[in-house]
Amino acid sequence: MSTFPGSPRILKGGIVLIDSDSGTVLRVIALQYNPDSLSRTLQIQAAGEGGDRLEALRLKGPPNESIKLEAEIDATDQLEFPDKNTTTVELGIHPQLAALESIVYPSSGTLELNAVLAQVGTIEIIPAETPLMLFVWSKTRILPVRLTEFSITEEAFDTSLNPTRAKVNLGMRVLSINDLSFSHRGGALFMTYLKAKEQLASMSAAAPLSAFGIAGIP
Repeated sequence: MSTFPGSPRILKGGIVLIDSDSGTVLRVIALQYNPDSLSRTLQIQAAGEGGDRLEALRLKGPPNESIKLEAEIDATDQLEFPDKNTTTVELGIHPQLAALESIVYPSSGTLELNAVLAQVGTIEIIPAETPLMLFVWSKTRILPVRLTEFSITEEAFDTSLNPTRAKVNLGMRVLSINDLSFSHRGGALFMTYLKAKEQLASMSAAAPLSAFGIAGIP
């Protein structure tokens, strides 16, 4: 896709999978096109929900933040240059979809190992820990998240029935220190996100009380 010379570089949002212990980046999944909108919901964790007046102004912890977006994947640009994009010609957008889908699947090796352990009489098989998933939406939003919703609508196909255009709906919940400890890499990333939010809030100009038509608080 051609762009005008001198046009600003558009950063992409996406997902990064890292090893929780070492911080090693395991996979980077950049969204082909940034979504037109991104929905965020904050569920406040108030301590005074039970009617205790002494707790009315207290917060139990950070809110539960959820994020929803719709991402588009389209092979049209790649198919314009088939000699340079042989994988897309042969498989359409299967690889891009598989990269996203693999986030919610335990690996085949893990499933095979669990089957072997079950056959030899292992009493308890501990579920495998997945890589830490980060949703990256600018340098001030690098969020540890867990996928809560995932749906794919395939909209166009080539002659071999490979999908060539699809919409992917993602629902994510931000993992805070309510979910991960301070010592966990994800907990530390959440605290970095929270401090960045506080710094941004400090840059917002405060409105005077006169904006409300009052001179002071009674």
